[in-house]
Amino acid sequence: MDSTDIKILSALLDNCRTSNHKISQLVGISSGAAASRIQKMLDNKIITKFSLSIEPLAFGFNIVYFVTIGQDWENILKKLQLIGQPYFVVPCIGGITICSILTNEKISKVTNIAQKLLDDVRILNIFEAPSFDIYQVLTKTDLKIIKILIKDPRAQIDFISKKTGFSTKTVSRSLEKLQNNDIIHFTLEYNPTKLKNFLSFAILVNANNDVKQTVANVEKKLGKLFLQKPWISKNQFVVFFYSDNIYKLDEITTNVRNTEGVEATDLFIPKMASFPQDWVHKGIDLALQFPKLHIYN
Repeated sequence: MDSTDIKILSALLDNCRTSNHKISQLVGISSGAAASRIQKMLDNKIITKFSLSIEPLAFGFNIVYFVTIGQDWENILKKLQLIGQPYFVVPCIGGITICSILTNEKISKVTNIAQKLLDDVRILNIFEAPSFDIYQVLTKTDLKIIKILIKDPRAQIDFISKKTGFSTKTVSRSLEKLQNNDIIHFTLEYNPTKLKNFLSFAILVNANNDVKQTVANVEKKLGKLFLQKPWISKNQFVVFFYSDNIYKLDEITTNVRNTEGVEATDLFIPKMASFPQDWVHKGIDLALQFPKLHIYN
């Protein structure tokens, strides 16, 4: 891994459908060289899979995040599955686990039960994703296109058109709508332990007031070191960074902490990341059974 590989990985994390030509322009190499480097990262299991991230709120789910320490992540997830569907789990160095579940129940009810289930686990933080109104969530056309993209997030529009029987214009219009409304996001999963010469890490930030402005302030100062776009949740957000020197982690964390709008920070170094998608398949199959064309919250 070198700095060019990291830039390519970063571009694909933000959008795994980015063309080799576009990536070559971003990093200053030929399209062929970009394709070769991507394939090498796949062969070496640095990139484990290209993936499609879908906004659970579009299916009516609430998202609850947990930051815990002191127990194996598999045991934590096993307990949380009793009250919700797993959304993601990220075990980190130091015995810390960051995970989230999806639920249709009230957040207060879920957190109360979770605290009882995890009575032998030290819970560092519990927070929820922001809720927002989605009036026209998904059409059956969208759902059929998404089913194909779950299997192959980099599938070309012509291929999707052929599989679904929709016109290329319909497919393109659906993808544009879904992306513009932040319902889907094309990304990838990677193995942090295989980023030789580099460290990937995340900083959880508590913002004082305007979280979006605080994200912008951090990006203005340290955007060149972002590994991927931040995840935002109410008055908190997670920033993903990379560094070629472990001692820079503390320096970067301090810079984030001293940014206008930042109240507090926590540093996490992930060992792996898993994004179970059973909930997506079940949600789509159920939604496709609805008699109406449009699916509403």
